[in-house]
Amino acid sequence: MQVRPELGEFSSIVCFKAVITGVEDTLGPDGAAVVFTRAGKVRGHNLVASLGLTGANLPIDQLAQALNSAIGKDGTRLCAVKGAFMDGENVVIDTDETVCSAGEEQGSTRQCTFTLGAVWGALEAVTGRTFLGSQTDSVLRGGQTDRFVFEPL
Repeated sequence: MQVRPELGEFSSIVCFKAVITGVEDTLGPDGAAVVFTRAGKVRGHNLVASLGLTGANLPIDQLAQALNSAIGKDGTRLCAVKGAFMDGENVVIDTDETVCSAGEEQGSTRQCTFTLGAVWGALEAVTGRTFLGSQTDSVLRGGQTDRFVFEPL
């Protein structure tokens, strides 16, 4: 399905970032983080459903590949999913080139709220489990990737 006949389905990061900063100006950083994380989770759940993977309980490395195909270079380009692994009971997913970090200066306090939410929602939809997600590393603050850790609840 083509959403826009002339312009296609993609828009600029600059416009998306304007939405982020506008919502932050309106709701404050904490309120905006709640909104964007929730919006991302809904996107992740819907993405998994569109791929027919709801409840598929894929191994974590296969989940990373499926997510990268859907939201990476060959998909919507939200981010590149670089890898995923288990750390004890926690699921760790490494991303790069996130839309949230794009254009930010080194040292920025920007968090990847929408991207975190999208990966979080996808993980929950595929596994049928509930997690508490957090961003532990950022490319903006010295990390090799934007790392998301999901603790089972």
